Amino acid sequence: MTRVDSLDRLRAEVCDCRRCPRLVAWREQVAEEKRAAYRDQEYWGRPVPGFGDPAARIVVLGLAPAAHGANRTGRVFTGDRSGDWLFRAMHRAGLANQPTSVSIDDGLALDDVWVTAAVKCAPPANAPLPDERDECRPFLRRELALLGDVRVVVCLGAFAYEAACSYFGVRPRPRFGHLVEVAVTGGPTLVCSFHPSQQNTFTGRLTEPMLDAVFERAVVLAGGARGAARPTAPKRPSNPSNPSNPSRPARRPR
Repeated sequence: MTRVDSLDRLRAEVCDCRRCPRLVAWREQVAEEKRAAYRDQEYWGRPVPGFGDPAARIVVLGLAPAAHGANRTGRVFTGDRSGDWLFRAMHRAGLANQPTSVSIDDGLALDDVWVTAAVKCAPPANAPLPDERDECRPFLRRELALLGDVRVVVCLGAFAYEAACSYFGVRPRPRFGHLVEVAVTGGPTLVCSFHPSQQNTFTGRLTEPMLDAVFERAVVLAGGARGAARPTAPKRPSNPSNPSNPSRPARRPR
C-alpha cells in the first residue's frame, strides 16, 4: 500500500521523535525542573510541530523551540518574548487574528501563513549541534514539500536562512542580513530578518518597524493580503499511548 504523507501524519511523527539523546534529555529536564514563574504549569516537553494555514503562501521559519516558551506550551513561538514580537508584527500585517500567543488554546488563528522551526526540540543554550540539525532536516523537508502554495519564506535569523537555502538548493548563498532577499529559481523568495530574540530586541538591533517591514514585504511578494484570519486555532496533537490525558506524553523511563 502506498503511504500518503500529510501534515497530520508529519505532526504526529514530530511529536513522537526521540532521535537526538541530548535534546530529549534537555527538553524533559526543563519540563521537570521548570522555571519558577511556571512551576504550577504542566510543560509540553516534546518536539514542537509547525502550525498555521495549510494553504499558506508565507512560511515563517525560526531556529528551534524556546525552553520555557514552546517547550512549555506545545506551540512554536508561544509563551515567550520572541513570540510577543513576532505575533504583534503578524497581526499588524493581517496574518494573525490577534497580537498575542500565550497558550495553545488562546484562540490564535493564522491566515496565509505557517510558522515552524528548523529544529523541533528545544536545545541547550538555544544552540543545536550540527548532527541534531541534520537529524531534524527530513521533518523540515517534508513540511515545506507539503505546503504547496508557498511563495515566501521569512527566515528569522541566520540558522533558519541556512536551513532554507539548504532545502531550496541556493548556491552560492548570499550573505545573511536584515531584509536581504533571495529569489529561488522555480521556488519562493527568501526574506531574511534578524531573529526577534531578546538579545536583538533589547539592544535595538531589531526594532518593531524593522520587523513590520519584513512582513509588509512578505505580503507584497506573496501577492497581497488574502483576508482576515479565521477564528480557529490549532489543536494540540493527541497521544494515543496516554489516553487519559491526550495532550501529554506518557512518561518514559530514563
